[in-house]
Amino acid sequence: MRVALFDLDETLLDGVSDLLWSEYLAERGESDAEVTRGFHRDYQLGRLDLAKFLATYLDPFVRLEPHTLQAWREDWYTTRAAPRLKPRGIELVQQRRAAGYEVALVTATNDFLSGRVADGLGISELIATRLERAGERYTGRLHGQPCFREGKIARVEEWLAARGLGLDHAGEVWFYSDSHNDLPLLSRVSHPVCVDPDPVLQAAAQERGWPVLTLR
Repeated sequence: MRVALFDLDETLLDGVSDLLWSEYLAERGESDAEVTRGFHRDYQLGRLDLAKFLATYLDPFVRLEPHTLQAWREDWYTTRAAPRLKPRGIELVQQRRAAGYEVALVTATNDFLSGRVADGLGISELIATRLERAGERYTGRLHGQPCFREGKIARVEEWLAARGLGLDHAGEVWFYSDSHNDLPLLSRVSHPVCVDPDPVLQAAAQERGWPVLTLR
């Protein structure tokens, strides 16, 4: 089996989806974008308090009506996310698919947002942080383990296990990412690729001899 796993933020997307969403909500009086920017800075520094971030970030999901969230997500994707998708990233996804790879989007971004981006990219397989729902409404909690740092390994292993495989015997597995937060999964796949890497990941790539790619 040949697999191509793609991170989303700053890899295929020139930007951070959660931040773009918070800015979109802020314009509607439903979020504080500066607070989210602070969490993003912590993420870049590798010190994100995930529980605190989620408690703040998920509040609008609980308060807003499902039909409002759906309509706003579509507008957000059209006006904020889609224009920031990297053309060279889209081309790479298409090349991998045409070559017979099983392509999946693997992201810490919640499935509500990343699912829409995956649809836009034509990627049917999504491995993302899942938001818990009760009926049609979101509860403000996560469903299962967040797809973040070591959690990405667990979630990818779960995805592979459904295919009777595991990371250590899955054959050819590529993972494209920009972030040092993805070092755990990059270290486990057979073909790690650093895409427009942050300084920490750039240093790790040089030390380990990993390929570095730009999609900008």
